[in-house]
Amino acid sequence: MTEIKDQIDRKNLPVHVAVIMDGNGRWAKKRGFIRTLGHEKGVDAVRNTVEAAAELGIQFLTMYAFSTENWNRPKYEIDALMRILVNSLHKEMTTLMKNNVRLKAIGDLKSLPPKSNRELMKSIDETKENTGLTLILALSYSSRWELVEAARAIARKVELKELSPDQIDLSTFTSFLATAAIPDPELLIRTSGEYRISNFLLWQIAYAEFYFTDTLWPDFGKIDFYKAVLDFQGRERRFGLTSEQINEFEGKLRK
Repeated sequence: MTEIKDQIDRKNLPVHVAVIMDGNGRWAKKRGFIRTLGHEKGVDAVRNTVEAAAELGIQFLTMYAFSTENWNRPKYEIDALMRILVNSLHKEMTTLMKNNVRLKAIGDLKSLPPKSNRELMKSIDETKENTGLTLILALSYSSRWELVEAARAIARKVELKELSPDQIDLSTFTSFLATAAIPDPELLIRTSGEYRISNFLLWQIAYAEFYFTDTLWPDFGKIDFYKAVLDFQGRERRFGLTSEQINEFEGKLRK
């Protein structure tokens, strides 16, 4: 693990890494367990990923914890997920404080059960003075929900004549998103061998690099995170330009 970590260029880190944590249910099924045990085991992977990101110096880490579509799952599984959320916030506070991690959350947080919402807000408040990694939990979140909410908010501004339609540009629209104060992800990781975005940060990942791994989420460890970052560092990010243009621009910066 040390060898892989030492290969990482600390001057070329992604500022923001987003993670679709997938495979808890399959991990449990392969072992003859009920799905909820997979979710409980997944908490260890969250801890490992947060610690790995904090140790490297990643500034923002967004983890897709619960989507708006997940409310359609069986009630027993939803109840278990909410219980795991509350328990994890209690148990992992030491990890967050030790690693100087600031917690934030995006999504339709009002839809969370009152106890889960209270514990979440309490943890956010307790870590607000931390200055290291910002960990963003996407809870009761989906990109389509976010985009509709942004459109509604803009429409209200226009209706109140606080905003003109001509003033609505990319920057304006971005300012109404749940991630308005957060830079766009540069690296998106998805576990479990699936190749889907699953309604996650659709606007924000326009130029993100994607990294897919067959590893099921409960088995995802620090070494897996380091591999993803190393893979990212081996890519050429062009943002619609040619390689020649990128090389010319980087050459001017070095002068």
